[in-house]
Amino acid sequence: IADAIEDRQSEIIEIECRNTGKPISLTTSEEVPPMVDQIRFFAGAARNLEGKSAGEYMPGMTSMIRREPIGVIGQVTPWNYPMMMAVWKWAPAIAAGNTVVLKPSDTTPASTLFMAQVMSEFLPAGVFNVICGERETGKLLVDHTTPVMVSITGSVRAGMEIAASAAPDLKRVHLELGGKAPVIVYDDCDFEKTVQGVAEANLYNAGQDCAAGTRVIVQEGIAKEFTAALAKKVAEFKFGSPENDDHFYGALNSQNQLDRVQGFIDRLPSHAEILTGGKAQRLNGGYYFEPTLIAGLKQDDEMIQTEVFASVQTIQTFKDEAQAIQMANDVDFGLAASIWSENHGKVIRTSQDLDFGQVWVNCHLVQAAEMPNGGFKHSGHGNDLSTEAIEGYTRVKHVMSLTGR
Repeated sequence: IADAIEDRQSEIIEIECRNTGKPISLTTSEEVPPMVDQIRFFAGAARNLEGKSAGEYMPGMTSMIRREPIGVIGQVTPWNYPMMMAVWKWAPAIAAGNTVVLKPSDTTPASTLFMAQVMSEFLPAGVFNVICGERETGKLLVDHTTPVMVSITGSVRAGMEIAASAAPDLKRVHLELGGKAPVIVYDDCDFEKTVQGVAEANLYNAGQDCAAGTRVIVQEGIAKEFTAALAKKVAEFKFGSPENDDHFYGALNSQNQLDRVQGFIDRLPSHAEILTGGKAQRLNGGYYFEPTLIAGLKQDDEMIQTEVFASVQTIQTFKDEAQAIQMANDVDFGLAASIWSENHGKVIRTSQDLDFGQVWVNCHLVQAAEMPNGGFKHSGHGNDLSTEAIEGYTRVKHVMSLTGR
């Protein structure tokens, strides 16, 4: 399957970019190669699952542990990374021996359907199934008695609804539900590299990323200089049609998403200051939002506490490590965070205290197939990627045999 998708990557890239508005150049370099690598990783990892060794834990008895497929898995994927999130769902589930019924977002189903067509050349009928539809279709999938596990990447509201729907049947639930990632910038960071990295941390994919670096928290000693430099850098990023290689990001998903983002701007309190951007634009039929940086917000303001999911970044200041950690953790989300500093001890201390499932140091939005991706608190539970994902799609069986000794 990985080879076939790689061979036909020009087709799936064209489909994905037409469906989402993503830049073709970034999709070609940043999405398809990792996606193919992830499929190959799961193919190999399925042959190397670990467990306790068989042994005698009671006289005359030998025990062993089996990891078995769970059965039919219902999965729901989002519109921000349609093809890659589909891979994060079906690859570990099928590698573990399960069958899958997957519902893509109603606004971006095309690349998942193409993938299913490619996969049908290699998988027995019924192993990978795709159904299309809106929210009601997803609800019917979750409510149905056949799936024994449900996995979703989506909003907190959707996750809570699915958890409630799964409860009567005691279905297993894997939830990846978004975030509000803090970006902690200490005064001993590499200034220029940090400015560039922090800007990209939120603008990649038009900010439509659960782990996007939306909340910049910078130390007071460099706050004025860093804020000015970041505002200048953010304003330099270009956006627009997928065909132009100079465009760093493309359109928002829909008119609904654009209206939602505009609502956050319209509701900004009087003490907020838009340093750059802040406006919607319609280009060639697409829904775009300018690269935006906002200062002056307080910790309990809506834009600090709520996921915007757009090219909108906020910046706050802190005095010391303790306050940085307190501000970073003071949200309902716990998916991802990043720390920017040249002090190793400070980085280790901060990473230990951050209440997030993934912490980057002097980088952001970097993923390895071998490492887990999952969150805490309202960001959900369970992991995508790594052997943790495969194990999450298995059940553990203890087999005990009388040996007669």
